[in-house]
Amino acid sequence: MKWLSGIIIFLSLFLIACQSSYDKTSPNVIMILVDDMGWTDLACYGSDYHQTPNIDQLASEGTLFTNSYSSCNVCSPTRAALMTGKNPARLHLTDWIEGHKYPWAKLKVPEWKMYLDAKEYTLAEAFKDAGYYTAHIGKWHLGETEKDWPEHHGFDVNIAGWSKGAPNRNAKNGSKGYFSPYGNPRLNDGEEGEYLTERLTDQVCKVIQEQKNKPFFINFWLYNVHMPLQAKENKIQKYVALSDSAKNHYNPKYAAMVEHSDDAVGKVVAQLKESGLFENTIILLASDNGGLIGKGKRKITSNAPLRHGKGGIYEGGIRIPTILYAPTINKANDIIHEPVITEDYYPTLFELAGIHLADKNVALDGQSWLPLLEGEQTLKRDAIHWHYPHYHQEGAVPHSAIRQGKWKLIENLETNSFELYNLEEDLGEKNDLHRQYPDILSELKNNLDIWRKDVNAQMPKNNPEFEPIKERKKNKRIVND
Repeated sequence: MKWLSGIIIFLSLFLIACQSSYDKTSPNVIMILVDDMGWTDLACYGSDYHQTPNIDQLASEGTLFTNSYSSCNVCSPTRAALMTGKNPARLHLTDWIEGHKYPWAKLKVPEWKMYLDAKEYTLAEAFKDAGYYTAHIGKWHLGETEKDWPEHHGFDVNIAGWSKGAPNRNAKNGSKGYFSPYGNPRLNDGEEGEYLTERLTDQVCKVIQEQKNKPFFINFWLYNVHMPLQAKENKIQKYVALSDSAKNHYNPKYAAMVEHSDDAVGKVVAQLKESGLFENTIILLASDNGGLIGKGKRKITSNAPLRHGKGGIYEGGIRIPTILYAPTINKANDIIHEPVITEDYYPTLFELAGIHLADKNVALDGQSWLPLLEGEQTLKRDAIHWHYPHYHQEGAVPHSAIRQGKWKLIENLETNSFELYNLEEDLGEKNDLHRQYPDILSELKNNLDIWRKDVNAQMPKNNPEFEPIKERKKNKRIVND
């Protein structure tokens, strides 16, 4: 029987060798999504208050995008676009789940999907089919029932991803938000005082350690820096001491939460280096929408020089920080100014990883960034688009928008009015030019109409229950101010 033992040993060694060879040619992928992080919240994007050395270092080793956009001004639609490569309007998932309710508003919002449709071929499913181990760690917010959670969309493991879009702070059941106990059905409680972001980071590092001998895809979706504003006291006091009213950013608790996010990135990168995987791992870091500026005395962050923030269609609500570390290619551009958008992540990550989707017949709205990384200045598309047929408590009313070159057109669906901005000359969107450039207005309006028809965008309708008095008392509208 010695010959049989010899064959078994030979085959075992052969399989190990094949696995080792496969690992070397199959890069790992980590998608880091920081919830509600604004365009200027990182030091490498201009913050004069927040300290983010680890993310800054990642940016210096990778590529920084200056004109990167989220697919929506709120979280769930952007997350759906990331997972599918499709615009939220095409998915009919166009608001955060479950959205604000304004039954007395002028327009009645459409019957949209409050879940990620199971028929969609997700990022995780594609990586899993390519032989990757897939893990989701952190926020999900793409469905209210368990059948809509990550483990049913291609992930081998789901840690902390469920229906809620923010840490669960509930005095009745004892959950404390960012501090244990969490009240999260997909995350066991830790010791008293454990901080959620640190716990999730440890889980990411554990996956890296356990799966280092095969390719992995990790969805690391932080709950930071979403409300409630909670951080470890030592970090808060650090920024209290650094506070300066002359600075653009000013909230110590928020700054501490940004630093917690930076710590998470630093620890993950350190684990990759310790495991010998950093040079074979693609890391994409982004936000799901613009920073939440808050109201009145409850100021949270500033997106200046951009206008407004989360919940609105102006640049502060949709322009986001985006950094790509892709050691698998010889990049020609360290800073990219071409407009890009969330649905681009899907084809970009697959092309960088060498995964081909042609045989899956997957129709995508996004485009791969590989040409930009290799030195091209533009992508082969005319425009990027947004569609939000909803109301938001930060002020937005139903709207659509298009950015084509330097021009951005916003259509207010409630008033059937338009705003036109030249973003190259007016980044803060202070000068509405729709009357000065009627030809540009007409062209962009026509292109926006064509796009909405192409994606079968759901449109709001006149509301028979409209109550003008309540409408006037509504929060100040971002799109109309």
